[in-house]
Amino acid sequence: MRAATDLLSQYALYHRDRRNIASHFVGVPMIVFAVGVLLAKPAFALAGLALSPAWVVFALAAAWYLTRGNLSLGMATTAAVGALIALAHHVGNSGTGAWLAWGIGFFVVGWIIQFIGHWYEGRKPAFVDDIVGLLVGPMFVTAEALFALGWGKPLLREIERRVGPTMMRDLARIA
Repeated sequence: MRAATDLLSQYALYHRDRRNIASHFVGVPMIVFAVGVLLAKPAFALAGLALSPAWVVFALAAAWYLTRGNLSLGMATTAAVGALIALAHHVGNSGTGAWLAWGIGFFVVGWIIQFIGHWYEGRKPAFVDDIVGLLVGPMFVTAEALFALGWGKPLLREIERRVGPTMMRDLARIA
């Protein structure tokens, strides 16, 4: 059970180029939304609640975020992912064609954006080495947004102590 600081530091090793981080602010929410759309069907009733596979996966992810040792970050990540899943259900409850088009479309475009970001980084995505990176991505984006708002300076300092500051990689050196 790795703590948020350890998870974010490991993930940050793959995300030091600011362009790659910026791409994650678009790509990661698109992928989370797409997964929510695709898992919005089938819906079923349980104890008077309308549930779907998306809400079940969300509940498991939320439990994971909330148990990483940083409750405020866990709550913020859970809220952000929950909002995307709720929004996804509006699309997921549409006809089959629209459901698949939105789900697959956002999933593919989100990953294209991710891979463009990693081209700038010059590194493969973190999940290639550790599948947990798929869960850490939304937490990383949430943390980066909160850092930009002034939250979590000690956490940011610790991550940068471990993996260094963000930068703009010089692409001319690799050409």
